[in-house]
Amino acid sequence: MATPSSQSTTQSTTLPDGSSGRGPVVTWAPVSGPQRALLACNVFEVFFGGARGGGKTDGVLGEWAMHADAHGINAVGLMVRRTAKQLGETFERARAIFAPLGAHLVGSAEGGSMRVTMPNGARLVFAHLERDADAENHQGASYTRVYVEEAGNFPSPAPIFRLMATLRSGAGVPCRIRLTGNPGGPGHHWLKARYIDPAPLGWQVIADPDSGRQRVFIPSRVQDNTKIDQASYIANLRQSGSPELVRAWLEGDWSVIAGAFFPEWGPQHIVPPFTPPEHWLRFRSMDWGSARPFAVGWWAQADGSTHGLPKGALVKYREWYGSTGEPNVGLRLTAEEVADGVKVREAGETLAYGVADPAIFSSDGGPSIAERMFGRGVIWRRADNARVSRQGALGGWDVFRQRLKGEDGRPMAYWMATCRDAIRTIPAMQHDDARPEDMDTEGEDHVADADRYAFVSRPWMPVAEDKPPPLPPGAIRVSSLSEASGKRARL
Repeated sequence: MATPSSQSTTQSTTLPDGSSGRGPVVTWAPVSGPQRALLACNVFEVFFGGARGGGKTDGVLGEWAMHADAHGINAVGLMVRRTAKQLGETFERARAIFAPLGAHLVGSAEGGSMRVTMPNGARLVFAHLERDADAENHQGASYTRVYVEEAGNFPSPAPIFRLMATLRSGAGVPCRIRLTGNPGGPGHHWLKARYIDPAPLGWQVIADPDSGRQRVFIPSRVQDNTKIDQASYIANLRQSGSPELVRAWLEGDWSVIAGAFFPEWGPQHIVPPFTPPEHWLRFRSMDWGSARPFAVGWWAQADGSTHGLPKGALVKYREWYGSTGEPNVGLRLTAEEVADGVKVREAGETLAYGVADPAIFSSDGGPSIAERMFGRGVIWRRADNARVSRQGALGGWDVFRQRLKGEDGRPMAYWMATCRDAIRTIPAMQHDDARPEDMDTEGEDHVADADRYAFVSRPWMPVAEDKPPPLPPGAIRVSSLSEASGKRARL
């Protein structure tokens, strides 16, 4: 193998008589500045990519080859993707790069247990994590490298954080984790919050406030990848999605949400904070959560007389999101603690009602969550939880979308700028791959659910134009004759 400084994946050739061949076999070499930066980076945690076509998979496989070359049998790596099919694609690319070097590859996506053993004894294990709990299968293992391909497919960083605990070496090998990904997907929120928001342009080392560990975002785009036909690749992408989606793919624009469930969402739905007039009807809605966040929203219905809001529009003037601050991780408060927090926040207000997740009314050998909150003076009624249309009735997401669209260019739903978690999460919601008409429940959908309950409790539809009933064939409407006579008289 070549020395790490050469930054290429090579293996010397040996002839049958024991003599050396003409030189090393080169199976891969970095083709861009970002790939070379990835190979040279000593930061503990790296997020590599952020756009389509930047050579992410090749980059992490090349980084593994250098690590294996430097540490031999003491180098033990784990390559992770969300599904077995996705993992199989990465394994086949590994085969193309490592097999000519004499590496031994066993397993397949269908059979599982995929592994690469390099000639010097370094080992790379391939595993998929269909469920977050699958990360527990690796507890007790010791890895010197963990690679997470397409991290945006993971709705929560929890399983990835668990894998960080496996990074240890009794031989003193430096242990690192590398992730790749693009904008969009169920994990868009936490990736953006962890790697993009602190340094949108990348290349800036960030120290974790809790652990002190360092992390960095190394951006890589299709323009950096000279190994592919860039013009053809870009042309193909432009035929694969909306202009916004293509921009996210090509430019790594994390403000554009690929495959957004609500493309109607925009700045027109956000209004400056104000105190709703006392005579406006007020109510609240809630989606329950413990390990995952709960979401409570307070709403007022406009009467069309002030603040430029149309009559009947709903405006969310306050929210309480039960999160630790880490995306999709709840506070684990009791029903009583949440009820007390609700009472404090709405003290002095008169609310018409509260509507909540039907799950809180379930009783399992004791009082339900709704009953426990009732004991603290917070009353809820059961929300309609029909997410999608059925038997001719509008589903909750249709009602939500109808309010976003509004009428005559004016939405019928608004969020005050202080509702930061609604503004953060709702536009990033994704379609469910199996049921495109529904939202992906693996995403951070708690605020969207609570707001859906609010909208279904006060459904709104645009006013239909008054049109006369259809006439039988051959009949003529009297008003049409009168109009025609008037026109002749004017002539």
